[in-house]
Amino acid sequence: MSVGTMKRFRVGLLGEGIGESLTPAMHIAEGRRLGLEYAYELFDITSDTFDEAGLAAFVTGLRAAGFDGLNVTHPYKQRVISFADQLSSDARSIGAVNLLVFDQGGMTGHNTDWTGFSGAFMSHLGRAPRSTVLQMGAGGAGAATAYALLRLGVERLTIHDLDADRAQGLADRYGPMFLGQTITVTSGDLDGLWPSFDGVVHATPTGMDKHPGLAMDPDHLAPDAWVAEVVYRPLDTALVVSARAAGRQVMDGSMMAAGQAIDSLRILTGLEPDADRVRSDLLGLLQAEAPATRVVAE
Repeated sequence: MSVGTMKRFRVGLLGEGIGESLTPAMHIAEGRRLGLEYAYELFDITSDTFDEAGLAAFVTGLRAAGFDGLNVTHPYKQRVISFADQLSSDARSIGAVNLLVFDQGGMTGHNTDWTGFSGAFMSHLGRAPRSTVLQMGAGGAGAATAYALLRLGVERLTIHDLDADRAQGLADRYGPMFLGQTITVTSGDLDGLWPSFDGVVHATPTGMDKHPGLAMDPDHLAPDAWVAEVVYRPLDTALVVSARAAGRQVMDGSMMAAGQAIDSLRILTGLEPDADRVRSDLLGLLQAEAPATRVVAE
């Protein structure tokens, strides 16, 4: 296909503090390999720039300017819901949108954070037991991973967050959707409970370059327990390194990060991205910036 006949796609990313985002590079590289003329623009805008009407006008203006879609990250994932013309059922259930697709029918909101995690989990840990799972963190990433875990059939999900109200809010949101599955919350000490979990999903900022530390000691877990990390900058967080050293099955954060990009590309273009290729791109980008990685929360 010649450049003159390549289908054009124009996509953006809206968020705050996203100047170092790796999402554009992943989209552009795979889009072009799929035979598309693919442009991707960043809109790094502080949260107090727009009131709700101004935000709606800005996003509507992108659609009028010929954009095909917009990835959305912190702090706009909830704010864009109010003016989306329709939502996917999962985006509505989670209460967050990380992708707006523009077409003749208007703007449709999707959430590929949960599908990105779910797909990564099944490809990397799909055969591991997951009856009883601990999730650490109930923030934006945690909302997506908790939904994914419940959709994957976790029977007993414990959500741990230092903000007890936030953890309870997540449990209250999902409880009525997943009847027959148990969601408990805690903000206290987990001593004595660690060996009861089949695995742990870590969805807090701990381990990021700006939030160094170890969220938990993998040695407390049962010998065959697994650990899934959401943080991907740096790729080898203290938790990932410690869990591997303890002999645990580990899913690093690049799996979810690549997964959400892959699913966004599929929804936007109607084409099937090569998952291994996109993750290889991400690993190459992370390797190129190591060891001086910076944090981008997406």
